[in-house]
Amino acid sequence: MTKALFITHTAAPSGAELATLRLAIALRGERPEHSGSRGLDVAVLCAQDGPIVDRMREAGVETIVLQSAFDSRAMTVRNRSLRRLIVGFFGLAKIGWAAGAAARATGATVLVAESTKALVIGTVAARRAGIPLVWQVHDRISAEYFGGLLSSVVRGLGWVCSRGYIANSRSTMSTLIAWRRATLVAYPGVEPNSLADHVSQRRPSETVVVAVGRLTPWKGQDLFLRALADTTVRPECVYLVGGTFFGEEAFRARLERLAHELDLPVIFTGHVDHPDAYMRHADILVHCSVIPEPFGQVVVEGMNAGCAVIASGPGGPTEIVESGINGLLVDGGDQEQLTTALNTLIGDRELRRRLSAAGRRRAARFGIAESARDIASFLDTVTATPERKRAAHA
Repeated sequence: MTKALFITHTAAPSGAELATLRLAIALRGERPEHSGSRGLDVAVLCAQDGPIVDRMREAGVETIVLQSAFDSRAMTVRNRSLRRLIVGFFGLAKIGWAAGAAARATGATVLVAESTKALVIGTVAARRAGIPLVWQVHDRISAEYFGGLLSSVVRGLGWVCSRGYIANSRSTMSTLIAWRRATLVAYPGVEPNSLADHVSQRRPSETVVVAVGRLTPWKGQDLFLRALADTTVRPECVYLVGGTFFGEEAFRARLERLAHELDLPVIFTGHVDHPDAYMRHADILVHCSVIPEPFGQVVVEGMNAGCAVIASGPGGPTEIVESGINGLLVDGGDQEQLTTALNTLIGDRELRRRLSAAGRRRAARFGIAESARDIASFLDTVTATPERKRAAHA
């Protein structure tokens, strides 16, 4: 049986970690007859303690915490200090050595790194444990995120040290060196949702709009507020659902000042464990990243909840939304386009209803069970010995 040990560098409840939580729970329910694999056992290793650890354990997922002194902000995309990068790299390598011992103790047969930092941890751990490493890539490894030099280094490290990639979109996969590596595009899955408690689309002046995501400049919440201020009919209520996890509290304060200056009816919820309650209450969900989104999990979640969705391209959202069919697409960073899309949806209740119904049908194609089956089979293939491969083809 394959035993996969998923490695996360943080236990903060941000997008990649929540996707890992859903996947780990779904993989625990996989059976060989369903996935075509020999069977899969799952455990998660976190370099730090945090809310995700509690949620993993509540769901019955075997979870290991390495109580390291590593500061996850030491190697952020924003902070490219060479000294901090070097210190951070060696800190991660030290964690990797301990992770290798944990992998041996759990009987893991494959490691799955859930971030670029986890890739460094996993590289050392895989060498110590003598098992293959797979990189599950949640970020586009591109200059927009990492800068030109660092993105090249990360791509090279991934190609040299991992046996294969699981990417969250074709857009993400296109930023990797895939030559002679096993690859799988597996979209982050969602659980099907009942529309029984979703509100009917309201009249224009009563519209409720929601934007869900970590409050950070590249997610474009400031552009969203400015676009809202220019709409012909302002919504009755706007929810900004999301917290700050990586030293970005000043950005939230800036957004609060901007909302006050523009006299917008904005409610800041902070981090919410289950934002679907806000999405079920909203008429419109807006995704407004100003640089290409790796996937756009919240777009699927909004569709699944019954919202009419506006999403920003390029990137993963263009693999989800057919503009005018099950949502509206705008160019990321284009405030005028976003205002036009908001005006269109706020003013046309029937269009919102059509997009909501079509969006929910589209979201059904991104179920977590299908992603779990694909990943279980992929990990089984990656860990197969030459003897097992020959037997499988006999």
